[in-house]
Amino acid sequence: MNGEIVGCIFVAADSESIAKLRLLLVDPKARGLGLGSHLVEECITFARRAGYTKLVLWTNSILKEARHIYKKKGFTLAVQENHHSFGQDLIGETWELVL
Repeated sequence: MNGEIVGCIFVAADSESIAKLRLLLVDPKARGLGLGSHLVEECITFARRAGYTKLVLWTNSILKEARHIYKKKGFTLAVQENHHSFGQDLIGETWELVL
């Protein structure tokens, strides 16, 4: 944004056929502009081109905006698990997208 990096995301190999989407971050000043959605779409495109058959990710249920993006892009909720992190009780979620 005006030459400043305001978002990031990456894809890592989880196995030969499964890729893992990691660390979707969008600076608060750039939120609401579609950047998060665009970054996730770029990862999906990359994973398909690289020959992966599934893309997975882990998030927390309180990250409503990110979860909305994942759902909109076709990911489905596969697993939920309670955990205690960052000083609070949270619900971790694993989401999957068949490519």
